[in-house]
Amino acid sequence: MNTKELIDKAVSLPVEERALVVDSLLRSLNQPESEIDKKWATVAKRRLAELRTGSVEAAPGQEVFDKVWKRFEK
Repeated sequence: MNTKELIDKAVSLPVEERALVVDSLLRSLNQPESEIDKKWATVAKRRLAELRTGSVEAAPGQEVFDKVWKRFEK
């Protein structure tokens, strides 16, 4: 399998599996070893679990950025 075929195959995966592939590739380039990386991983896993269980609701990105920009306009 050549690189293009590999990329085409990866792009066809469901979004969560693509995220796993991307994370694995990035980790292979920059091995996380610091305590900060471990803490962020814990936070990310908790937030993903909250989204999956419905205990929090995702906000559209544009809505979030609009709120941020409004804060800086003052």
